[in-house]
Amino acid sequence: MAAPRVRAAAAALDAAVPRDVVLFRHDRDRFFRLAGLFCAGQGLFWTYLAHFAFTALRPAAGPGPADPLRPRDHKWRLGFSASCLTLGSVIVAAGCLFPLRSVRRVTLLRGGAAVTISTHGPLGLGRGATFTVPLRHVSCHAHRSEAAAAVPIKVRGRPFFFLLDKRGGKLCHPRLFDITVGAYRNL
Repeated sequence: MAAPRVRAAAAALDAAVPRDVVLFRHDRDRFFRLAGLFCAGQGLFWTYLAHFAFTALRPAAGPGPADPLRPRDHKWRLGFSASCLTLGSVIVAAGCLFPLRSVRRVTLLRGGAAVTISTHGPLGLGRGATFTVPLRHVSCHAHRSEAAAAVPIKVRGRPFFFLLDKRGGKLCHPRLFDITVGAYRNL
C-alpha cells in the first residue's frame, strides 16, 4: 500500500513548478480562419438557396403532364427551404464549435495545482476562451502515445472534450505533461 502513495507523492513534488510552464503549444490561427471563412460561405450559400427555393420555385398553375417528379403543392418548397436552412445552420455551428474544442496552449501554473487552457475563437476569429481550472478537474482519457491524431482532455464542468493535436502541436515538457494534464482522473 505504501508504494502507490510514495509514487503519488513523488509525482506531486515533480509537478510543483516554481514558475508557469507551457506544457503544450499549437497555434493554428490561419487554418481556423480559413475553415471559418469556408463555413460562413457555406452558411450564406445555403441561406441564399433556401431563399431562392422559397420565393422563386413555385409549382406551375394549371394541369400539367402526369409527371411523378413534378411538384403539385407547396410542401416540397417549404421542405426544401427548411432543409437548406438546417444544413447551413449545422455547417456554421460546426465552424463555431470545432475551434472552441481545439486547444491552443496548456500552461501549468506556478505551484502545479492549476492549469490554464487556451482555445481558438469561433470561426477562427479572435483568441477564444482562456480558463484556469484546478489540476484535479482535468482528465486525459487517452495517453499521448495511444492517441492517433488528437489527445482528448476532459475538464469538469465543460460539456465537450478538448483536443490537443499531436501532429502539429508541440509538447514542451512531455514528462511533466504526463504526470499533470496527461494523467487519467475520475471526474
